[in-house]
Amino acid sequence: MGNHYPVIIIGGGQAGLSMSYCLKERGIHHLIFEKHQIGYAWQAKRWDSFCLVTPNWQCQLPGYPYPGDDPQGFMQKDDIVNYVKAYAASFDPPIHEGVEVLKLSKREAQDGFHVATTIGDYTADQVVAAAGSYHTPKIPRLAERLPDSMVQLHSSEYKTPQSLPDRVLVVGTGQSGCQIAEDLHLAGKQVHLCVGGAPRSPRRYRDKDVVDWFDQMGYYDLSVEDHPQKEKVRTKANHYVTGRDGGREIDLRQFALEGMRLYGRVKAVRAQTLEFCDDLKHNLDQADAVAESIKKTIDGFIEKHQINAPLDPPYHPVWQPEQEVLELDCGSLDAVVWCTGYQSDFRWIDVPVFDGKGYPGHERGVTTVWGFYFLGLPWLHTWGSGRFSGIARDANYLADYIVARKKSSPSNAWSVVNEFLLGS
Repeated sequence: MGNHYPVIIIGGGQAGLSMSYCLKERGIHHLIFEKHQIGYAWQAKRWDSFCLVTPNWQCQLPGYPYPGDDPQGFMQKDDIVNYVKAYAASFDPPIHEGVEVLKLSKREAQDGFHVATTIGDYTADQVVAAAGSYHTPKIPRLAERLPDSMVQLHSSEYKTPQSLPDRVLVVGTGQSGCQIAEDLHLAGKQVHLCVGGAPRSPRRYRDKDVVDWFDQMGYYDLSVEDHPQKEKVRTKANHYVTGRDGGREIDLRQFALEGMRLYGRVKAVRAQTLEFCDDLKHNLDQADAVAESIKKTIDGFIEKHQINAPLDPPYHPVWQPEQEVLELDCGSLDAVVWCTGYQSDFRWIDVPVFDGKGYPGHERGVTTVWGFYFLGLPWLHTWGSGRFSGIARDANYLADYIVARKKSSPSNAWSVVNEFLLGS
C-alpha cells in the first residue's frame, strides 16, 4: 500500500501546484508527478524576451498573490519562473519531479485508478489531470516541401533574434506570432509575416488597461456556460497584445509602415514558391473590428455607470495593402518560425471521458468517471481557468468536490455529489 494515495495529481505546473495547495489546506494526502521540473514550460518553451500580456496583479495563485511592487507591470520570463518556484517553496508540495506518467487507467478489480510511471506503478482513489492541453507543437505538412537549406522551428523553440538568420518568415498572428515578429523586427531582421484570423485588443483605453476594464465589468467571472460563444470559445485564438516595455498595443499596420512585409495565410508551396491566400486586408480589418468592438463595449459600460473617464481619439488605420502579394520565392527567405499552436495529446489516459475530437468531457473539470478530474484547461470554467488569474477558483472548487467524494464510495457517490452541489 506504500504506492497508494487518496489523490494523485498529474502535472506540476501552476495548475498542479494550485491543486496541491488546496488539498494540503484541507488535509488530503496526495502526490504530484511532474514530467520535468517546476517552472519548466515557462523556462524552456518561451523566448528570452517573453513577458506576460496581462498585468501582474492578475497573478493570484491560491495562497500566493503577486508579491512584487509593480502590480500594473508585466513579469518577464525569468520573473515568471521565479514566481512559480517561490510559490512551490511557500508550501512544500509533495512532488516527484522528472517523473513521467506513462498510462492512467481504471483499476480492474477495485475502485480507483492505476498510474504507471517511469519510477513504478501507483494507485489512487482519485486523480487530477493537470497537465494542460498544449502538448505537441503543431506544424502544417506543407513545411515538408520547403527547401532543406531553410531553417525551420516552432515558436516553442525560438529563443532570440540572434539565433536566426536575417530573412525570417513568421507564420501565424496569435499572441506568440505577433510578439516573435516584433522581437525579430526590433532586432533589425527582415520579417515576413503571414497574417491569420486572430483578433487584436487595445492595450489601454480611456485611461485604463483593458484588463482592468474587463475585470471591473465582470468578464473574468463569466462562465463558459454563460458565454455567448460557448460552443467555440475554447478553440478561439487569443487576442494579440503585448506587455513588452510596460505594455502596448500591437498594430501590424504600423509594422508594415516600418518595413515588415505582410501576407495573407499560407496556402501552398509549389516549385520553390510560397503561395498565400488573398485575405490579408480582410484579416487586418477583422482584427481591427474586434478591437473597436472591445472599445464600444467599454464605452457602454462607462456610460451606463456614469464613470468619469477621458475620451480617446478614434482609431484610423495607418496602412492599407495596396495590392496583396500572393507569391514569394523561397530564395527570399532564410528561416521560418511556425507560430501555429499546439495539439493536445491525451493518449496516456485510458479512461473513457473523451469526445469525438479528443477533448475531455467534463463539467467544470469533473468528468463522468467517478474520481477523475481535469484542471488548467483553457476555459475549463472561466477565461482565467488556464491562467494565473483563475486557477485558484477552479482548484478550490475541485478540492471541495474531492473532499465530498472522499466521504463516499462510487456506489453512493451521487447522493454526496448532489449534497455538495446543493450546498455550494
